[in-house]
Amino acid sequence: MNAMARGWESKSVEEQQSEHQAPLTTETRERLERQAADKARRVQTLKLSIARIREQVQRTQSERYLELLNREIAHLEAELARLQ
Repeated sequence: MNAMARGWESKSVEEQQSEHQAPLTTETRERLERQAADKARRVQTLKLSIARIREQVQRTQSERYLELLNREIAHLEAELARLQ
């Protein structure tokens, strides 16, 4: 009986391993593709925002506004680094 129990146990392990090695389902693949596309859009948005703010930095005369813009750039760059 004990040998039989081990046989069932090892079969269960084999089934679990084959499930983990099975190809991704279409639904899972689509979800991962959507997540990747969302991330790519977010990265692009952050890069564009940083570029826009850098242009404002070059045009500003106000020290206080310059500090604000630089803090915003630092925040966006940190978020961008977290995503990449």
